[in-house]
Amino acid sequence: MNLPLGAGTIEVQLPACDVTVAEAPGRPPVDVREAAEAALADPHGPPLVERVDPDDEVAIVVTDVTRNVPDDVLLDVLLEELADIGVSRDQLTVVVGLGLHRPMTDAELEAMLGPHADLAVNHDPESVVEVGEVDGVPIEVGEPVVAADSVLSTGVVEPHQYAGFSGGAKTVVIGAGSESIIRYTHGPDVLSRAAVRLGRLEGNPFREILDRAGDLVGIDCSLNLTHGPDGILGVSAGDGRAVVRELADVARDALSVPVSREYDAVVCGVGAPKDANLYQATRAATYVALGDRNPLREGGRLVVPATLEEGAGEGKGERRFYDRLRNADDAASLYRELREGYDPGAQRAFVVARVLRDHDVYVTNSHSPDVVEACLMRAEATVEDALEPGSDVLVVPDALHTLLVDG
Repeated sequence: MNLPLGAGTIEVQLPACDVTVAEAPGRPPVDVREAAEAALADPHGPPLVERVDPDDEVAIVVTDVTRNVPDDVLLDVLLEELADIGVSRDQLTVVVGLGLHRPMTDAELEAMLGPHADLAVNHDPESVVEVGEVDGVPIEVGEPVVAADSVLSTGVVEPHQYAGFSGGAKTVVIGAGSESIIRYTHGPDVLSRAAVRLGRLEGNPFREILDRAGDLVGIDCSLNLTHGPDGILGVSAGDGRAVVRELADVARDALSVPVSREYDAVVCGVGAPKDANLYQATRAATYVALGDRNPLREGGRLVVPATLEEGAGEGKGERRFYDRLRNADDAASLYRELREGYDPGAQRAFVVARVLRDHDVYVTNSHSPDVVEACLMRAEATVEDALEPGSDVLVVPDALHTLLVDG
């Protein structure tokens, strides 16, 4: 079988194992441009012409290199719609929602946004303005967003470890926000709540905090998509909450795979862009083990093929993640320590430690085996090397876009 690795694939042969492949049913993909144009023509709530005035200064917050989103197409469609309203290019600022990830390079911006790269600025989490409070926590957003008369966003609604599904207000509140909201939403008090889990929207406090913060920012329109193994599954526009609900329903139908028994090991496919660093690649393991249905037996292992050309990651959050893991003696003591609190970014170490208490995580095929070994995980050259002969193995080719549910 072929599994994703970076921008390509690797061939994996497991003749000595009993293998089951968990492939989401999917649905026929849509043309992104056509679907985006249709979504803006029939949005949730008023059309864009009623949300944006011709003389408005407009900020459009887009996702960064860690998200697999055709922002160039979504941005192109938005800009055409804005031009029809009478908004010119010199009234536009495209803010790259980095959160605490590293800034994108000029070359990356050019590759991601094409002819619109000249409009882009990297979000600076140190240059923010407070717009209000949620639960006593200051909501701070980047200056270009606060200075704008209208705020739009692109994004992807995909299964998310904490928010249930990403998208909607998250692109702006987290991507163009400050450490204060990230520290709160990603802290142990919020993440340890039972309703904060992959695939859940209703009653999810993490999601509710994001939406309330988005109300304070005043996000005028979200243009989001959702995708699966075969491509883009749908696009929706308008009010963020409704956009997320619509696309989450599409994703659930297309990505859910029932699991009726337990396995010795799960091979978790990732691929680009998420497998560029350990911070992002570990999502595959935690999505599987901490999802609706953990398919592993007690002591079972998770195997993640990932390139890790950026090592642990180069942003502030990624460095905090790395420092916490590499300085820990073991997963159980690290988890107990992190329950007392941590800086934003280290939440991924908290979630990884939660998994490592019960399961070994092997990362294979990487350029950074020393980083893997330093972070309480195990490095092997190949997927085959990470599995014991005779193992009962579940292979999830696209672990970030597969929802394992009770079967």
